[in-house]
Amino acid sequence: MWSNLTQSSARQREIFEVVLRNGWDYMRRLLTGGKTDEPKLPPPAVLRNIFVDLGPVYVKVGQLLSTRPDLLPQEYIDELTALQAEVPPVPWEDVEVTIRQQLRQPIEDVFATLNTEPVAAGSIAQTHRATLKNGQEVAVKVQRPGLEKIIEQDITLLTGLAELVSIAEFGDSYDLVALAEEFGTALRGELNFTEEGANGDKLRRNLAKSRWFDPTKVAIPEIYWNFTTEKLLVMEWVDGDPILLAKYDGMPGVDRVDQRKAIANLLTRVFFQQICLDGFFHADPHPGNLFYLRDGRVALIDCGMVGRMDPRTQQLLIEMLLAMVNLDAQRCSQLAIDMAGSTSKTVNVSNLESDYDRLLRRYYNMSLSELSFSQMFYEVLEVSRNNRLRMPANMGLCAKAIANLEGIARNLDPDYNFAEQIKPLMTDLFGRQLIGEAPLQGLLRTALDIKNLSLQSPRQFEVLLDRVTSESLIWNVAMKDVEALRRTVDSSANRLSFSILVGSLIMGAAVVSSQAAVSNVYYLSDILFAAASLIGLWLVISILRSGRLR
Repeated sequence: MWSNLTQSSARQREIFEVVLRNGWDYMRRLLTGGKTDEPKLPPPAVLRNIFVDLGPVYVKVGQLLSTRPDLLPQEYIDELTALQAEVPPVPWEDVEVTIRQQLRQPIEDVFATLNTEPVAAGSIAQTHRATLKNGQEVAVKVQRPGLEKIIEQDITLLTGLAELVSIAEFGDSYDLVALAEEFGTALRGELNFTEEGANGDKLRRNLAKSRWFDPTKVAIPEIYWNFTTEKLLVMEWVDGDPILLAKYDGMPGVDRVDQRKAIANLLTRVFFQQICLDGFFHADPHPGNLFYLRDGRVALIDCGMVGRMDPRTQQLLIEMLLAMVNLDAQRCSQLAIDMAGSTSKTVNVSNLESDYDRLLRRYYNMSLSELSFSQMFYEVLEVSRNNRLRMPANMGLCAKAIANLEGIARNLDPDYNFAEQIKPLMTDLFGRQLIGEAPLQGLLRTALDIKNLSLQSPRQFEVLLDRVTSESLIWNVAMKDVEALRRTVDSSANRLSFSILVGSLIMGAAVVSSQAAVSNVYYLSDILFAAASLIGLWLVISILRSGRLR
């Protein structure tokens, strides 16, 4: 456990110095052997400064944490959401080397033009605008050189710190090592641009058809796989502006206000389909990743961070959203326990329900126009966290995506209301779940099952009666923990038997002792007393060692 922290390196010293310099008292006590019952996070602004001082990799960790409202209070989420790596672009000479290594052919054979000045620079990569030989404009995303080594070092240190903190009482409630490994996997995924490209292709396929919106109004940049590698991503250039900076003049004859409302409604339906139908969603829809194009379409870019949901979690989430809209505290608490699964064994159900009731009562008298659904979702996750429920990680990603979506939609349409927007979608969704995609086929299949049951039932009933009358029916009954109960009863019976034996020996010794003067059998009385004492002493010791004296 200490191996990851005891290795001498300049990077480790730098991290410790930054953490201690920013005044994180908990880590100071932890590293000096002080009391560490419950970690005390630094204030949000201090935590943000720590990540900035530690450099681009920890800036990315902070950005990942900003997607986890199931782990941190909202004030931390808000502070970390604005976290951006203030890093200068990599010199073109180094970028060109990386591009040539990844292409394995002359740049001149692939690109007609390639702008040496980046259009964007981040902690992981920077993007250049280019034109292919066929005239197609593309965006070329290049990974910063030498990043893998730094990330592997920091992942190792992050895991070591998680192991250290998990010693404290706090580690009993949160699997910090698993969380560090999860972040490590996410960071490594950010380094593999082929995964980002595959995510984009999957989103494009999923959104190519819908009954809730016009798929032609949504664009996902196409990936040019002939030139894409783990460190180089070549994709279609989107000609537009960030969603909140666009002028919305791409649709002649349509009022600008109505157009903004239509875009807000479109985004809601697009993301509701991703989360509740496809189970695969863009997990970082901040304003910089959504573009309004010149032709009136909305483009989703940067698919490096996605969320996935299995059908069971999807169903629980849909029901949770409905319970929140209906302000049903009891249903919220039950669904939260179901989501947490095995980690909910020690939760106090009455306390959980009371907390949800107090939370939702604040919203009883609010009009829908005043209600912030993402705020409510954050608070629902916070109640779960305070009651030691470990919610699935995709719940945090979903809450963050909804928060970003609601914030963008309210900027586009001041009268926007998330609950009102999703109600008809949920009604349609529940209807589809009830009758299926093909009602006639489902009805015929059900009729066929009933027919088969009606044909088989008489024969099965005859077989059952035959077994009952011939006494060949065997019942297999399994009782949970019956073996432990049997051992407990046997142990109690044995102790009772020994207690009776000890009493009998003492009484026998007393009788023999009273007759000793006549029969001269003193030695027999002594033997009986010694046997009773030994058995009694053994019985007392066994009871004390069992820990069940009371």
